[in-house]
Amino acid sequence: MFTGIIEATGTISELQQKQGDLAIRIQSNNLDMSDVNLGDSIATNGVCLTVVAKHSDGFSADLSNETIGLTGFAHYKQGQKVNLEKAMQPVSRLGGHLVSGHVDGIATITAITANARATEYWLNTDPQLMKYIPYKGSVCIDGISLTVNAVEDNKFKLTIVPHTSEQTTIADFKVGTQVNLEVDQIARYLERLIKGAEQPASSDISMSLLAQAGFIKS
Repeated sequence: MFTGIIEATGTISELQQKQGDLAIRIQSNNLDMSDVNLGDSIATNGVCLTVVAKHSDGFSADLSNETIGLTGFAHYKQGQKVNLEKAMQPVSRLGGHLVSGHVDGIATITAITANARATEYWLNTDPQLMKYIPYKGSVCIDGISLTVNAVEDNKFKLTIVPHTSEQTTIADFKVGTQVNLEVDQIARYLERLIKGAEQPASSDISMSLLAQAGFIKS
């Protein structure tokens, strides 16, 4: 689990085909790797990756075809700059919102305009994902927790303050840039709960069966 508050940026130093999918190496001189172990998760442009090798200046990970098909890794090249965040610890401050690192799809930058010291970005995405993106709701863009400041049809607006631009890859965004999008988890779970409530309940589980199995005491 992540917060969407970026700890460092890095660069894809290696990107290789490996038995039908991809193996990558991320290099970063700013990400503290001292408390990272093999098998730990690091969000890389918002994609939860498992560390398969640890280096003094970064880590290596494998990418499944599922991940490649849903994220920007399908078009990333060696030298690509990425946002990095290690998995949060229970004692960490939750500065952004709960981010799983399970990307829902791609959004595309359609317009960029200045607004005083901030910069406004309009993005469009799949209509099926727009229903999870409300005004003043949270989204995760390339691993960055951001607030939605406007919603129109199949597009939404983000207002980025200078600090966020300086500490992430947002400053490199241009019209046409494709980014990884993860919608708010609460919206997804709420939809599933509502759909479940609309279906007639059907289950073989009973209170007596739970008692027999030791889950409840009589």
